[in-house]
Amino acid sequence: MTDSMTALKRLKRSLEKPRPHAGLFALGQESLDERLGGGLARGALHEICADNGKDHAAASGFALMLAQLARMGKPILWVREDKVERHYGRLYAPGLAALGVDPDVIVQVVAPDTLAALRAAADALLVQSLGAVVIEPFGAAKALDLTASRRLVLAAEKSGATAFIVRDSTSGFASAAATRWQVAATSSVALPGNAPGMTSLSVALIRHRGGVIPFDMRMEWNRDQLSFAEPALLRPILAPAQRRPLAA
Repeated sequence: MTDSMTALKRLKRSLEKPRPHAGLFALGQESLDERLGGGLARGALHEICADNGKDHAAASGFALMLAQLARMGKPILWVREDKVERHYGRLYAPGLAALGVDPDVIVQVVAPDTLAALRAAADALLVQSLGAVVIEPFGAAKALDLTASRRLVLAAEKSGATAFIVRDSTSGFASAAATRWQVAATSSVALPGNAPGMTSLSVALIRHRGGVIPFDMRMEWNRDQLSFAEPALLRPILAPAQRRPLAA
C-alpha cells in the first residue's frame, strides 16, 4: 500500500510540472474552432462518449475524424478491446475510405480486456512515430479510472501523439482528459440528385479543462477536404452560377 501511495504522489507531482505546449489542431469548422480558441490540443487525451448505445458507431467515427486531423501525416494506432470486436463488429476498410481516411494509415491492435488495451495504448503513445492513438474499451471499462487516464496523459504529452478514448457513457467516472464530448448521429442533407449527403453528427462539449464553456452543435464531415464544415442547413445557399454542376 505504501509503495502504491508513493507512486501516486510521484505521478501527481509530475502532472503539476509545467509542460511544453504541443500546439493545436483545427477542426475546419470556423465557428467551432473559434469557440475552442483555435482547435484541440495535440499531445493530449480527449474523450468521445456515445450519447446512447446506438451511437457507438457515431462516437467511433468522430474519434477517427479527430485522429485524422491530429495525426500530422503519421500512422494512427487503433486499440480495441476484444469484446468491442464481437459486439460492434470489425473495422471495415471500405467504410474508413468512405470517410476519406486511407485504411493503410491505421494499425489495429485487439486486446483481450480493458487493462491490456490501456497498457498497449500507454506504451504506444510513447512512440513518436505515431500521430494519434484511438482507444476503444468495452462497456463501463472500470479499469479506465483517474490514475489510468493520467498515465495516458503523461505518455501523450511526452511524445506529442494525441489520444482519443471512445466510451459508452458520458458520466459516472473521473478522468484527466483535456476534453469530453458527447456524440450522436443525425440525418444528413442529401446532395443534388438525391445523392447521399455528408456524414452529419450532433456533438456536445461536456467538459474542457482550458475553461471553454460547454456547448452543442451540428457538424458535417467533408471527406474530400478532410475537415468539418457547417451543416448544409446553416450554410448560405449558393447562386445557380456558383453551384457545382452535376457529373454527366
